[in-house]
Amino acid sequence: MSVTLADIRAARRRIASGVTKTPCTESIPLSEITGARIYCKHDNFQRTGSFKERGARNALLRLPAPQRRLGVVAASAGNHALGLAYHGKLLGIPVTVVMPDYAPLIKITTCQRLGANVIVHGRDFVEARARADELSAKEGFTYIHGFDHPDIIAGQGTMGLEILEQVRDVDAVVCPIGGAGLIAGLSLAIKSLRPKVRVIGVESTATGNFAAALKAGKPVLQPRRPTLADGLATLTVGANAFAIARRHVDEVVSVGEDWIALAILRMVELEKTVVEGAAAAPLAALMAGKLPQLAGRKVVLTVCGGNIDPAILSRIIESGLVSDGRLTRFTARISDRPGGLARLTRVIAECGASVKDIAHDRAFSGPDVSAVQVVCTVETRDRAHIAALHRALKKNGFPLSVAK
Repeated sequence: MSVTLADIRAARRRIASGVTKTPCTESIPLSEITGARIYCKHDNFQRTGSFKERGARNALLRLPAPQRRLGVVAASAGNHALGLAYHGKLLGIPVTVVMPDYAPLIKITTCQRLGANVIVHGRDFVEARARADELSAKEGFTYIHGFDHPDIIAGQGTMGLEILEQVRDVDAVVCPIGGAGLIAGLSLAIKSLRPKVRVIGVESTATGNFAAALKAGKPVLQPRRPTLADGLATLTVGANAFAIARRHVDEVVSVGEDWIALAILRMVELEKTVVEGAAAAPLAALMAGKLPQLAGRKVVLTVCGGNIDPAILSRIIESGLVSDGRLTRFTARISDRPGGLARLTRVIAECGASVKDIAHDRAFSGPDVSAVQVVCTVETRDRAHIAALHRALKKNGFPLSVAK
C-alpha cells in the first residue's frame, strides 16, 4: 500500500487533539561542537517519550469499530508499544504487545503501567513478531506493524510537516533509521513540499538495516548485535517503508557505538535533555565527522525518543567522562605508614584534580609489607590535565600503572 502527502496531512488533522506538536529549537552549544547550525526536533517530549505516538494514534483511529472492540497486538522493543498502550487507553482500545527479551526494563514497566497486556517473548524482533502473529490469529486482534503499516508511516510523516513550518529555511534533516518508518514518512512529507531540503539517514554500525537493503535492492534480515540504539535493532527495514524512503532519502551514513554513547552525554550536558541511543545517532554522525557537507548549514536533528534505561544512562555518562579525559583511574604504590596516603592526595590536589574514590590493595601489593598499592579514581579537566597529573606523581616518587 502506498502513502501520499494527502495521507500525511489527513493524519495530522486526525491526531491533532491527542499528540503534542513538539518544539524545534536552535541549540547554540550543539552548533558550536558540530560546525552546523543545529535545531533539535524534540519528539522525546511526547507523553510516552517518543515519536511513535504519531503513528500509533493514527492507526488506532483508522480501525473499524468491530476491530476497536477486539483490540490490537504488536511486536515492539518499546516505543511503538508505549505509543499503542497510551493511545489505546485514551481511546478505549485493548492493546497487547509482545516485547523481545532485550527490550529495556523501563519500557516494559511503563507499558504495563499504561494498561497494556505485555508479553516478553523471543530473542529478537522476528521471534516477538511470530508470537504476535499467533495471538492475532487466535484472538482476532488486529496486528499493527510498528514501522511498515501505511497508517503508521503517515502518522510519523507529520513530524516532517511540523519541521518545515518551524524551521522554514532548513537545509537538511538528519534522522535515525531502524525499521525506516520514521524516515519514510518524514522524507515523503519534506521532499513533497521542499525537494531541495536534504534528508539524511543515520544507522548504527551494529544495525545497518537500510544499507543492507540498498545493497540487496530489497529488505533483508540482519543479524542481531548488541547496540545502545535498541530502537534501531529491528533486524530489517519494512517493505513499504523502504520503497518510500529509497526514493526520498539523499544519503545514509553509519556511526559507531562509541560516538552514540558520547552523543547521549553531549545531549544531557549541553542540550539538557535525556535521549535514547537512536535519538542520539544524528548528533553522533555530525560529531564523528560523517557529514562535513553540513558545516555552516541549518540542520534539524530528529530527537526521536528519550526512553533510556537509567542504569544504562549512568554507565554511558561515566564512560563518556572517561573518553573526555574528565575521569581517570590509576594505581599508585605508596608507603603503608602514617602520611603515605596524605602525600599522594596532596600531589593530586596541588595539580587541581579531585579524588572521587581510593581503595587500598594490600593483598596483591607484593612482598614489601611497608608499601601498599592504592587504586585511585580522579576527576580531571581533560587529557592534558591527566598527563600533567601523571608527570607530577612520578616526579614525587609514586610509581603508576594506568587503567586503559
